[in-house]
Order: sequence, then C-alpha cells, then structure tokens
Amino acid sequence: MSVIRTDKWLEKSYNTPELIFKKLSPYFDHLYPKVIANLLIQNGMYQKPEPESEDLLKKLQHNKIWGIVKQEERYLKQEWEGPNLPIFIFPSNSYNRKIREHYNGRTGLAFQDKLFLFISTKTTKEEVKALFTHEYHHACRLLHDQKNDEDYSLLDVIILEGLAENAVYERFGREPLAPWTSYYSDSELEDLWYKVILPNKDLPKTSRKAIQLLYGKSNYPNMIGYCVGYYLVKQYIRKNGRLSRDLIRIPSEEFVLDN
Repeated sequence: MSVIRTDKWLEKSYNTPELIFKKLSPYFDHLYPKVIANLLIQNGMYQKPEPESEDLLKKLQHNKIWGIVKQEERYLKQEWEGPNLPIFIFPSNSYNRKIREHYNGRTGLAFQDKLFLFISTKTTKEEVKALFTHEYHHACRLLHDQKNDEDYSLLDVIILEGLAENAVYERFGREPLAPWTSYYSDSELEDLWYKVILPNKDLPKTSRKAIQLLYGKSNYPNMIGYCVGYYLVKQYIRKNGRLSRDLIRIPSEEFVLDN
C-alpha cells in the first residue's frame, strides 16, 4: 500500500480536518473519527489550520516529501524485512511547544499495520528520512515481536524507542538525532537507570507512572525514559557489535542483562 498521497487530501480538506479523520476511519477498526482525531492529535498531528496553510502545503510538495518517504520505505522494507503498510504524512502541531522543543517540529506514530509522520515546513529532507527511519523501525519491531503491543511494559517501550533512534544514528550519524539524545551524560543515565527506571521497568506501559517516567512528567527528569532506553541500546551495541537489522527481534530483557 505504501505512501498515501495525503497531500491531495490536504488540498481539499486542510481547513476541515474532521473530513480527514473521517477518511482515516477504514484504517482503524471500530474507532469513530473523533477517537481517531484525539489519538493523532495527542501524538502530534495538526489540530487546527494555520494562517499560511497554502504556503505550508506548497512547501511540503516542493520539497518532494512524499517521494522521499516512498524511496526510504522501499529501501528499509528490504533492509529490515519490513511490512508493506500505509504511510500517512500530515503537518505537525506548530502550537505544541513540546513538539517544537523536544522533537524539533517533527514526530510520528507507528502501528503494526500503519504509520504516521507529522512534520513542519522547517523539517529538512534529512530530518524526514530520520523520522521515517525511527517510526518504520517501530513498525518492524512491533511486527516481529512475539509480545502484543497491549502487553508492553515500560522497559519494552523505552527499548523500542532506543532501538529506533539508534537506527537513525546508524544511518545518518548525530546530526538528525532527536534533541533528547544529548540531554544527559552516560554517567547520569547509568544513575537514572539503576535508581529510577530499573525498579519500575515492569510497569504496564499505559500506567500513569510509566507515562510519567517515559516522558519525564511530574518531578522526573525530562524525557528520562527515552534517554535511558537509548543509553541501554548503545551500551548493548558497544558490548555486542550488532546492527539495527539484527536487533529488531531481540527481547527487551536482553538489553537489561547486558548492563
């Protein structure tokens, strides 16, 4: 199914996003458009039209974003034995401060059977490639993991995120990495792992505390879960010398045992 030409959807319905959510209904089993809207908006999709919406779409088309993602999908599908799934590209929420500061205006959402990319006019072509690499790695791991996504623990989620961002580093180096990858030193991350994350690693991913730890909400350090997950993956690779394609099927628990 590959890349869906959502630019055509946006040409007709950018100013009425409820029509876009309605078009997405067939890709979500038993979910109403309003529920789909809440899910996507919570994960970074634009919520309301911007004043210069026409320029936004024209710039995305001029940068050939849909073509770039299609090329990347073709390459990674072969490299990682990945799934053939629908890929949707939409503007990100420019009013969301967290997306601007922690994700550099770009974010995404991956399922086992579909993938979403949310980008801004400031997103470079390299950043688009990096974002797709991150999210498609999620889809590959979710596909090959014997554990159901609903049964994921905090540990499963932080390793999922760490592996995906490591795949970005492996392909493109440090430049397009998410800002959170440099928030803390290795010694700080080791301390955070043993003192904060390890005692809570088996929490269900949907529990309130797991979400707080993942993103660094409440009184926890900013993006602590993401950062520790990336640290654990990097430590594993230093000891075992594996590549991203070799890590997709490795259980989360193995990253703990090697640290």
